[in-house]
Amino acid sequence: MAMTAVARETVFALRRQIAKIEGTLPERLAAPAAATFDADVNTDLTIVRRGIAAALPDAFLPIGVERLDAALSGGLPKAALSEIHGLETRDAGAVAGFALSLISLILKQTPGLPVLWIGTSEIFREAGFPYARGLHAAFGIEPEQLLFSEAPKLVDALWVAEEAARMTALAAVILEIRGNPQRLNLTATRRLNARAQGAGRPVFLLRQAAEPEPTAAPVRLIVTSAPAVPRNTIAGPLAGSIGRPAFALNIGKSRTALPGQFTLEWNPDELAFDERTGGERDRAKNPVPVVSLSGSGKDPAAASGAVLAFPAVGSPLSPAARDQPSRPQRAAHLGPRRAG
Repeated sequence: MAMTAVARETVFALRRQIAKIEGTLPERLAAPAAATFDADVNTDLTIVRRGIAAALPDAFLPIGVERLDAALSGGLPKAALSEIHGLETRDAGAVAGFALSLISLILKQTPGLPVLWIGTSEIFREAGFPYARGLHAAFGIEPEQLLFSEAPKLVDALWVAEEAARMTALAAVILEIRGNPQRLNLTATRRLNARAQGAGRPVFLLRQAAEPEPTAAPVRLIVTSAPAVPRNTIAGPLAGSIGRPAFALNIGKSRTALPGQFTLEWNPDELAFDERTGGERDRAKNPVPVVSLSGSGKDPAAASGAVLAFPAVGSPLSPAARDQPSRPQRAAHLGPRRAG
């Protein structure tokens, strides 16, 4: 039996909604890439795939680096779950700093709205909290704009994140997780992505010391710290100085881009990213190792000379001899302790 026009439109709408929740738009449901959009027409295209669908220009958060934004087809999606990944615990500071840089860009477009940072007691105990007095100086964020929710367990943190992700009163939601917990599976990330799409707000999933695994996030960025270059002055680079914070960024997963590597610097004065050029990248390399390598298992340090300020070891006046217990006390000193 032929379907009526109303039933056909209902099925079409349900298919489109399912495609949005799953983060995919079939070609037959998507507008062509060359389509033009009228500002007065309410189009609903926020998630795109390369060569299949088109999106509105304001559907993405531009990072401000031309090559990176072009690789991401405009930037990070505003109404979706984005994953910021740290492979090791020591990368927690770089991951948090990059997330705060993105929050600074978001607050430029949505001033006055707070940001909720959710995490477990384990992650905050391991990685710590952002320094409140440094938020404004480094990222232009007022301390009262950044709210924290510390949950005792992961299941509680996921519940708080899902409830917060559907709120339009927040500029963004950050969920910070350590490791690869079983509860943070594909289903849980799909729910977060669906909440972000419904509210039209970004949700950032910060993964600390974790291995890459399948998630519903359209984009995964792997972030580590990059060496800082010397500060630039009128006379040139200032030797021995430490320049702006830098991030080494890899596109680990994207529905609109191929894998790529970038080195970004955060400008706290302009509150913007800059890409490091080839010359600056070469100057950032430190030719001197932090710790000298040992050879054949021996200490490479030169032998020390004679110590003239102290008496010889073993003499009655040496500190080592004075610290030893006397002969009558030696048996009691070395004897076992009594219980009770």
